[in-house]
Amino acid sequence: MAKGQFLSFPGCRCMLTSSDGLSLASQYGDRAIAQTRDALLEKWPSPSQNRYTIHLEHPEFTALCPRSGYPDFGTIVVDYCPGEWVVELKAFKLFVNSFRNERISHEAVTNAILDRLWEELAPHGIRVIGDFTRRGGVKTVITVKKGDCNDFDPYQANPL
Repeated sequence: MAKGQFLSFPGCRCMLTSSDGLSLASQYGDRAIAQTRDALLEKWPSPSQNRYTIHLEHPEFTALCPRSGYPDFGTIVVDYCPGEWVVELKAFKLFVNSFRNERISHEAVTNAILDRLWEELAPHGIRVIGDFTRRGGVKTVITVKKGDCNDFDPYQANPL
């Protein structure tokens, strides 16, 4: 599709550009996700010096299979013991959503999420779990950890 050409489907009209693939004609959610992909995550100072755990679940993860191009679905679970910083929840959501059009494996995306949060938040410990929907009858759960992870409860899937 050439630059300046429009994509149209119900509820959206997007004009492609050479910079980020989106123009002002795209929906605000598309622009917010594209901007989050490369920007630093918004974060807040931790409100306490106490050791505590933050548990995040994003049950609407999507990305594309690097081999077939078909969509993959799953839940991304993050447990972390904050150091100085906590991630702002909307920034976390937009960051996870930024993978929706990327061809990336379950293993690679789970590690990419952990590495970015580790780098930007500098927590005492972090665990990221990619709990992916069955495909071809195969269930995949990827767990990646860094730092002191002794405070985290064993993972149990949370059926919605």
